[in-house]
Amino acid sequence: MEKVEDKQPEGRAEGKILRITKHGEKVLRQRCKTVPFEQITKLLPEILEDMWATMRAANGVGLAAPQIGLPLRLAVIDVKPGGKSKRWVLINPEIVEKSGAEESEEGCLSIPGLYAKLRRSSRVKVKALNEHGLPVEITGLGLFARALQHETDHLNGKLFVDRLPLLMRWKASRIIRQLKKNWT
Repeated sequence: MEKVEDKQPEGRAEGKILRITKHGEKVLRQRCKTVPFEQITKLLPEILEDMWATMRAANGVGLAAPQIGLPLRLAVIDVKPGGKSKRWVLINPEIVEKSGAEESEEGCLSIPGLYAKLRRSSRVKVKALNEHGLPVEITGLGLFARALQHETDHLNGKLFVDRLPLLMRWKASRIIRQLKKNWT
């Protein structure tokens, strides 16, 4: 984990803004390790605050631990159904049910500047632990379902570009090569 900034502007979540890993970094392609129950209350509170601060600073909807260099099955999502913010912490999430399908534009904080239409399930059910280590079952629709699938993919070593049709993947790889020239 590389620290980028210590101070938060007023009105921001506590926590440090961390460097977001980019396409091509090994941690994004690893299947992440299960978070042991003992670590949930000891180590995760600080990591979670850093993840929230980092995600908000990057204007993201979700962030997975490998995106800050940690190969742990941990993700945060902040969707705004009906304009109200709802923060979700997912520890060791597993998608247990999928249905429907919809195509929508998708991007990724680890591939800044690339967006592509991608078909995903329109409804998913996820089982996970929350930030207190309690089991939760979450059903997501629309953008929330997309975010649940996107972040779970990260925990399995997949990026959204891996799910694109072959021709689109080829085009995306060419665009990524150009975009990488501007990444810091």
